[in-house]
Amino acid sequence: MTSAADSFEPHRRFLVRLAYRMLGSVAEAEDAVQDAFLRWRDVDRDVVAEPRAYLARTVSRLCLDRMKSARANREHYVGTWLPEPLVDADESAGLANDLSVALLMTLERLSPLERAAFLLHDVFDMDYAEVAGVLERTEPAVRQLAARGRDHVRDERPRFTASEDDSERLASAFHSAMQTGDVAAIAQLLHDDAVFYTDGGGKRSAALNPIYGKDKILRFVVGLATKGRTAIPERIDHVRINGLHGFIMHTAEGIETLSLEIDGDRVVALYGVRNPDKLRHLS
Repeated sequence: MTSAADSFEPHRRFLVRLAYRMLGSVAEAEDAVQDAFLRWRDVDRDVVAEPRAYLARTVSRLCLDRMKSARANREHYVGTWLPEPLVDADESAGLANDLSVALLMTLERLSPLERAAFLLHDVFDMDYAEVAGVLERTEPAVRQLAARGRDHVRDERPRFTASEDDSERLASAFHSAMQTGDVAAIAQLLHDDAVFYTDGGGKRSAALNPIYGKDKILRFVVGLATKGRTAIPERIDHVRINGLHGFIMHTAEGIETLSLEIDGDRVVALYGVRNPDKLRHLS
């Protein structure tokens, strides 16, 4: 018999992606997948006809338990909740629509069952009968759950109209402006109606609510410098965050991330994660 590890590892990346979409947390996703491995180690693997489907069901059930408790905890979260940044410098931009922060924020507003039903059926191609088995619900109930999730996503899913070349040029220009602290250059790259989401989780300073409009965003950025925070990070690495262009910033306070949602030739949304609990996997 193939060892548990050898038969599990080819599916690990897929399973982590599944768990991350459900939980919005890299650390929790990896924990759920590790728990699934421990269960996989103890089953009679010779009788499992489809290991990938079996493991997906196992991870989904584990995530669903975590989602129910996480939902209660996030009701008391301080400020804006953003998912843990998923950083992969080699990630394809094609994943921007599937892993974008905007989409994950939309999924966060669904109930755990709606989120699970939508992801398992629409994203991971499980048929409704399989999803019903995972969620321990009837097939008609699962269809309704997935439909409600689909409606929310359809209404709020981001639409990207910038080409990859244009996005790369704009992100590079934003990178240069941050490195030099050129606020005027940043202003030229922001859409007038841009929005800035910052997540400090009550652990580090951040705006408690989204900041709407270019002028207010710029005043917020300038205000950070006047309050004693270093205006220019010690180092800024240009990476992919959730399929979007983004940056890991090394500051006197520690690591933080910023990702850019680009539409046409302007930045329309910025997502800044400062909560150290969400950045441990990047240290």
